[in-house]
Amino acid sequence: MSTEAGLRERKKAATRTALSQAAMRLAIERGVENVTADAIAEAANVCPRTLHNYFSCKEEAILAALEEQIGAMTDAVRARPADEPIWDVLQHVALSQLTGGSGDPAEIFAQMRVVKTSPALLALDLALFDEMERMFAEAIAERTGTDAEVDLYPSLLSAAAAAAMKTALKLVSTGRNDASQADLITEAFASMRAGLPEPVRSTP
Repeated sequence: MSTEAGLRERKKAATRTALSQAAMRLAIERGVENVTADAIAEAANVCPRTLHNYFSCKEEAILAALEEQIGAMTDAVRARPADEPIWDVLQHVALSQLTGGSGDPAEIFAQMRVVKTSPALLALDLALFDEMERMFAEAIAERTGTDAEVDLYPSLLSAAAAAAMKTALKLVSTGRNDASQADLITEAFASMRAGLPEPVRSTP
């Protein structure tokens, strides 16, 4: 790839990121129903036509940051040491991506609240969740010598890990559990790894 072509691709990626960040920020501030394509474009300092070159609708732009995070998490799974147990890999990636760096808890919760307010966003979010499971399954298959299109294990493990992350985040976002986000993610993975043993009931 030439220097000019590389610069052009980086510029396109930066524009897409600026649009997605502006879209999510406006959705959090104003509510999805009050966000327009023109407002997103203005906030990102581009013309409205540029927005439509990258996204088919405002909802797609709003969720683009979540889509990028899924890609980053999948890359992180592939980047872990080859001899690291797969459950350790998935837990490490979940903790590092969702509780540190770009995974700001307040931002994640604000995004989750935005998604809940819009049927269109909920539908796209479900599709993204399915995409995350598919991408995770492919990465798991590469690490475990299995076939994501044939074998049960990579898809099953991917679904379990995705459910652990989503459930922990959802519980934290309600504010009804005093545990930290990291502690709940760790507990969720521990429960999955142990086969979801039934909780010990306290004696009355």
